[in-house]
Amino acid sequence: MKYNLLLLIALILVVLPAKGHVIDGEGAPSSSTNQRLSANHSLRAPLYWSVYEHCWLKEKAGEQHIDITQAQWDSIINWVATNLKPYGYEMICTDGFIPMLAENGAPYMTRYGSITLKELIKKCKAKGLKVGVYDNPLWIHGDDSVHVRGTKDVTIGDLRYRSSDKVLHKDTTDRWFSWVVATRPGAKAYIDGFFKHYHDLGVDFIRMDFLSWYEDGFDRNMGRVGRGYGRDSYQLALQYICEAARKYGVFTSLVMPHLYEKAMLEARYGNMIRVVADTGDGGWKHFSAAHRGQFFPTWPNYDNMFDGFIYWSSLSGRDKIILDGDFTRLNTFANANEMESVISLQLLAGGPIAVADRPSSIGNRVSFYQNKELLRLNKERFVGKPLSVDHHDVRSQIWAGKLTDGSWIIGFFNREDTPQVRQIDFRQLGLKGKWHIRDMWKHTDERPDEAYQVTLAPHACKVIHLTKAMKSR
Repeated sequence: MKYNLLLLIALILVVLPAKGHVIDGEGAPSSSTNQRLSANHSLRAPLYWSVYEHCWLKEKAGEQHIDITQAQWDSIINWVATNLKPYGYEMICTDGFIPMLAENGAPYMTRYGSITLKELIKKCKAKGLKVGVYDNPLWIHGDDSVHVRGTKDVTIGDLRYRSSDKVLHKDTTDRWFSWVVATRPGAKAYIDGFFKHYHDLGVDFIRMDFLSWYEDGFDRNMGRVGRGYGRDSYQLALQYICEAARKYGVFTSLVMPHLYEKAMLEARYGNMIRVVADTGDGGWKHFSAAHRGQFFPTWPNYDNMFDGFIYWSSLSGRDKIILDGDFTRLNTFANANEMESVISLQLLAGGPIAVADRPSSIGNRVSFYQNKELLRLNKERFVGKPLSVDHHDVRSQIWAGKLTDGSWIIGFFNREDTPQVRQIDFRQLGLKGKWHIRDMWKHTDERPDEAYQVTLAPHACKVIHLTKAMKSR
């Protein structure tokens, strides 16, 4: 996810010499299990706050030891509890950048920089907030000598790569990370223990990153970055992850996946998948402009959120995989039109809102995160679709979907730099007669009609709620 963390992650994931013995043990889930196994897709997309912007800006400034102090955590937690929690944002989530440490012989992460996970969870719980954790069950944090729970005598060192393992690039070493090899005896038990560890701490959201690096050791922006453990090993890892996540009730966010074969594996085994490059500096570029209309066959498939949502909308829907547009930094957008657009599209597409603005950078923009009418869509697990999946078709800038009460939501977007007209005849949606129309940003009602047309300013949007008009006597 972040490409400038070499020194820091090298400290986090320090590699110790691998031990020499292998034992016979578990294999892949049985074929009958494989046929049944899939993630729980009845969950709604999370609304939460992330440390991303805080860390991203410190890294850009060249800081080598990024952290969040206890006093900063207290300030952040209070701000989220006051300004976001009443609107449904119920979680604070960690991210990369900050050391992720396994202490005192623990096999999994126990400390995030200067605060233990237990301390962070306690602070958040006191304010009615949950904690989500950025971590990957295929990353090794603990010492090689630590025993893997649920096995006879497997240690963490037994899970590391060996020259006898089948990989795609034997002449390449893994950059930054030391991976658990999913085909190794004990890997399933290790992954199960990972999810039990977080479940026991009270964590039910894991954001797991750099999946493309494990699958084939390739990154579009960085080239070859590792050995690549292959499609079969990747699938096996996702199966183990899915099985353990379901067992312990943990939501899995899959980040940096290649999404090969139309995301066949990720859509089955994960709860949510990233569909765009990292937020980075954010703004309209990340939301709509970067390499607009250009698909790439490897991670990241799209460099802007709007294109990612359009293309992958074929996978989303109620009780299907959730599409993730990455973090939102409202302070990087130029005006209210752009801010309304980025919030609206994510909610219309059924995605999460991951607030990354800091209390010190949000200014007077927090109200854009607090639109209760739009946030109702998240609560009801609404998922809309574009009228066209062709990025060059203006209809891809009109999104629509039906709520469980029979009413409809339509969003009109203008991705252009000039004013544009957007229009729809409600019959295109199979709707007959006149419908009541409500503007979900202005919170005002308009006259009933059978169609709708609006002229949008550059980068603006309009979201309307349609309810059936009663026939006059």
